[in-house]
Amino acid sequence: MSTTTATSGGLRRYLLTRLALMIPMIWILVTLVFFFMRVIGNPIDAALGGRLPPDQIAERKHAAGFDRPILTQYFSYIGKLLHGDFGTTLTDNQQVSRIILEKGAATLELTFWAFLIAVGVGIPLGRVAARNRDRIPDIFLRVTGVLFYAAPVYFVGLLAKLLFGVVLNWVPISGRAEPATELAIANVSPHTHIYIIDSILYGQPSYIWDVLRHTILPAMVLGLLTAGIFLRLVRTNLLQTMRSDYVEAARARGVPEGRVVRKHAFRNALVPVVTVMGLQGALLLGGAILTERTFEWQGLGYALASYLTQRDFVAVQGIVTVIAIVVVIVSFLIDVATALIDPRVRY
Repeated sequence: MSTTTATSGGLRRYLLTRLALMIPMIWILVTLVFFFMRVIGNPIDAALGGRLPPDQIAERKHAAGFDRPILTQYFSYIGKLLHGDFGTTLTDNQQVSRIILEKGAATLELTFWAFLIAVGVGIPLGRVAARNRDRIPDIFLRVTGVLFYAAPVYFVGLLAKLLFGVVLNWVPISGRAEPATELAIANVSPHTHIYIIDSILYGQPSYIWDVLRHTILPAMVLGLLTAGIFLRLVRTNLLQTMRSDYVEAARARGVPEGRVVRKHAFRNALVPVVTVMGLQGALLLGGAILTERTFEWQGLGYALASYLTQRDFVAVQGIVTVIAIVVVIVSFLIDVATALIDPRVRY
């Protein structure tokens, strides 16, 4: 009883410490992004310089507060950020928080499907490779994993579009849905901006199928590239676990090999994989940027690339800040999952 209480107390202290560390981490990230964006000069000059007369540029700077001292701008930005105000875009006068909400939902939807594919393909194949060590299935899967991991997203995406979209004509090659579907699900209440949920709420099976058809190709490309990492990681950890003393002891007791792998080795081999899963989930956001551009998926990465091209650094600053905060939160969730799985992880 006392051991259980001490363990629970250690876990609670560990999680509270990690939670407290998130605040300075997010503050440092926000500060770095803010000053990095100011290194390139005044955002108004960068976005609108040469396109508006000097008097209108000066008027825009004054209205946005960009003519004030840099520290005044910084504290004003932090104050607005605490209220969820990421500012207004310079090129199309939209609330950045609204763009993040709408486009972020699209990126979240793509990342979710890609992550499911990566886990669903990578972990079982890693297990098959470990159980067939140095035999033909293992060699084939190891080569496949390297190819998956090393292939550039945009190159694989273009090949997939050409083969499955143009030659075979199985799936659409761009966008999140047909225009009629987008128009219909835009009127769903509540509108989540996650198309699969909105189409289900609409209740029209043809719209659900349309959304899924548009999701298949970008999610497969992004998911399979990440599956290569899981495949190799599960194989390596499972092989190491299979050589441990407790697994050898189970074999010595006459436990069948399949049960040894399933009950004794596989679960322990997944502990380090969970950490990498979380990190890859965050890195999928980076991969989603290239995937969204390749498949014209109107998500956060697509918007970030567009605003970078237009030099709208207020929008870029808001989007990059949100991505950084998401990575910090995902990192915390990884620590929680790891601490729950492995009792040795404590401060």
